Amino acid sequence: MDRSEFMEGVRGGFPVMVSAAPFGALFGAVAVANGQTIAEATLMSATVFAGASQLVGIELFGHKVQPWLIILSVLAVNFRHILYSAAIARFIRHFSPLEKFLTFYVLTDPQFAQTVQRGETGRKVTFAWYAGFAVIIYFPWLVMTALGGVSGKLIGDPKIIGLDVLLPIYFMALVMGFRRKPNFIPIVAVSAVASVLALQFVGSPWHVSIGAIAGIVLAALLPIDKQAAAAPSTEQEA
Repeated sequence: MDRSEFMEGVRGGFPVMVSAAPFGALFGAVAVANGQTIAEATLMSATVFAGASQLVGIELFGHKVQPWLIILSVLAVNFRHILYSAAIARFIRHFSPLEKFLTFYVLTDPQFAQTVQRGETGRKVTFAWYAGFAVIIYFPWLVMTALGGVSGKLIGDPKIIGLDVLLPIYFMALVMGFRRKPNFIPIVAVSAVASVLALQFVGSPWHVSIGAIAGIVLAALLPIDKQAAAAPSTEQEA
């Protein structure tokens, strides 16, 4: 494994770790409040490793709903990962089967976005870089889950001190990194409107997948400027 590539990945994932850490702690606190032990909460973070669906699952566990509803709800939140894995497959063909398994296991929203940007600008997506990016997010997430379970009520509502805006801002920055892509504005607009409408009329967490599917359908229908698609954006080159 190339040490320099690994450390580049670590540096790239560090801002994600900082913004995600409070939510790891929040999950730990919520999980313990809903009857899990600290060990169980940490194990869930280690095996599921998907903040939004972990919180959805824990809240549903607390309401003692039917297992099939919990499974469908978690699937709705994580459905986008099927699309993510398909999108990055072209950049990781050179990975070994074990490396591919680990790659998809730790796949997250920012990991997907950075992998696509790296690959589309002609830079090789190495397993060392990918692992470095993932490690700096994965292990602190486990530590913060345990700390959240221990501190519990001391964390309180992250909205009170503004922590809830960190991840949305980071995700918005990721989306804007693709703004020079063909048909960016109409696809994002349709996806956003569909997601808001789905939230109002269908409910959470289904609005996540519905918004994504709406954007994908429009992207498939719209014509593509091949020259614009082939040209890397200034932000990606930087």
